[in-house]
Amino acid sequence: MDAPTDRPGLRIGRAVFVPDGELSERFSRSSGPGGQGVNTADSRVELSFDVARSPSLPETTRARMLARLEGRLVDGVITVAASEHRAQLANRKAARDRLAALLTEAASPPPRPRRPTKPSRAAKQRRLDAKKRRGQTKQGRSGRWD
Repeated sequence: MDAPTDRPGLRIGRAVFVPDGELSERFSRSSGPGGQGVNTADSRVELSFDVARSPSLPETTRARMLARLEGRLVDGVITVAASEHRAQLANRKAARDRLAALLTEAASPPPRPRRPTKPSRAAKQRRLDAKKRRGQTKQGRSGRWD
């Protein structure tokens, strides 16, 4: 299911695409610099996405996201805020980028389990030789200044 990049929505990883209709934006006044317009412009953006009820997410991806984001979810909805820019448009882009990165990270498959390995015989011998040399160096320091 490959979606073109010019389609409005949010790309999560390579396989999942969330249409704009499933995202909800709220605007409010932002703190910080902004000159005369700071008290009138609603430049802060809150972008929300309902992970638990989204029809765009495959079931396995949804379960993985819900498990990984459980500390940030409120009733299955994740919200990201952006207010670092003066312009609302820049904050909208920042919020979308942040949400996409967060959801991509949460949707990624778990890492492969580590296969335990043992050090080789040569590596063990090198370690022991280095310990012996270090011990001899320290041994040579004692007893000189009697």
